[in-house]
Amino acid sequence: MAKSFHEIRDPIHVFVRLDSEERRVLDSRPFQRLRSIHQLALTYLVYPGATHKRFEHSLGVMELAGRVYDVVTDANNIERSIEDILPNEGHMRHYWRQVLRMAALCHDIGHLPFSHGAEKELLPAGWNHERLTWDLIFCPEMAGYWQEMKVQALDIAKLAVGPKKAAEFDTKVTFTAWEAILSEIIVGDAFGVDRMDYLLRDSYHAGVTYGRFDHYRLIDTLRILPAPPSDTAESTNEPALGVDIGGIQSSEALLLARYLMYSQMYMHHVRRIYDKHLQDFLSAWLPDGKFPTDVDSHLALTDNEVTAAMLTALRSKKAGEDPLSPLAKRVLCRSHFRLLYARSPDDVKINPESGEALYKAAQKEFPSDLIRHDRYSQKGGSPDFPVRMHDGRIVSSISLSDTLARLPVVSTDYIFADKQILSKADAWLQSSKAAIISEGGE
Repeated sequence: MAKSFHEIRDPIHVFVRLDSEERRVLDSRPFQRLRSIHQLALTYLVYPGATHKRFEHSLGVMELAGRVYDVVTDANNIERSIEDILPNEGHMRHYWRQVLRMAALCHDIGHLPFSHGAEKELLPAGWNHERLTWDLIFCPEMAGYWQEMKVQALDIAKLAVGPKKAAEFDTKVTFTAWEAILSEIIVGDAFGVDRMDYLLRDSYHAGVTYGRFDHYRLIDTLRILPAPPSDTAESTNEPALGVDIGGIQSSEALLLARYLMYSQMYMHHVRRIYDKHLQDFLSAWLPDGKFPTDVDSHLALTDNEVTAAMLTALRSKKAGEDPLSPLAKRVLCRSHFRLLYARSPDDVKINPESGEALYKAAQKEFPSDLIRHDRYSQKGGSPDFPVRMHDGRIVSSISLSDTLARLPVVSTDYIFADKQILSKADAWLQSSKAAIISEGGE
């Protein structure tokens, strides 16, 4: 007898469950491709266990999205002042649950080889992995699955990318308050299940503890709540995902986990320089130095093809003449540039652009192809979300939690140098750093 429900073992969520229609989407070519896309690019060269793929992450996001939906639509958890935004009919509640799960499952199908490792620099202007996801959801192959499930591709695409991205891809697209809430369940800054899963999964596979938090308690306390009263001009009256007061500590733990994972792992300097070396190889290897954006070419390109190209270049009998060979060697032989400089708070006090000043000076002192610069700064601070108090009042999370109000923003600024000049560059830096930073300071 054929099974109508299917279980997949998962190290984070124990089981991920799908019905037969959902499983057919899982077996599709766009989704199966994610088996060959590393979740954390080349991070496994620093944290050897971090070899997990976008495939299992997307399954986890779908599982969490279904759990969150069941909690926030439970009759006992609905805030009466916003209950009119929820669908009244039972069949529509089921419809949107299925749409949400499929949007969560497919939210990453547009990822390029090695995920974020080279996306920004190697796609044509106006393109990103969300736009590729959008196009794939509408492609003929996926259209057949949506017709079979009796769901609208546009509804899935909207929830998968969120209002801001959807507006970039189609200016006619609009979101109801209900659709905005559902997309927030997946991609929201505060409680998006995409973030929940990648923090838990990345920390598990990398062998670090920074990304762990009590997601069971957090999900159980999630609610759709009206916006708290505010005097700011930027405030909105739109409802949003928030928590009952009993979940505030779990919320703090989630956002602290994100801060710690970024500061300790995602921004690890060796991990960052491997992204640069990957970009260098891909820029030289790809036709015109850019990833293709048509559906068939995108689906044909995974980490496997890139790795095979690196191995071919490295093992070529004419490796000495192949410009790809030294670029491949950087990655495959761990011949990466070494850290020369990491910005410190003291440097920033003197000159906020200390890293840029030192990088420009280093380029004049040494061959420019032997020096690399990498900087990153998180956008914004802690997300502000509504919290329902014991007496029913709705308050701002930032006003309630000193932890969230003071959560640091991750910002890094690195300069790297090739090993062959590292000693000389380090000596130069020690003797010149103070003067260069001061010269550009206030």
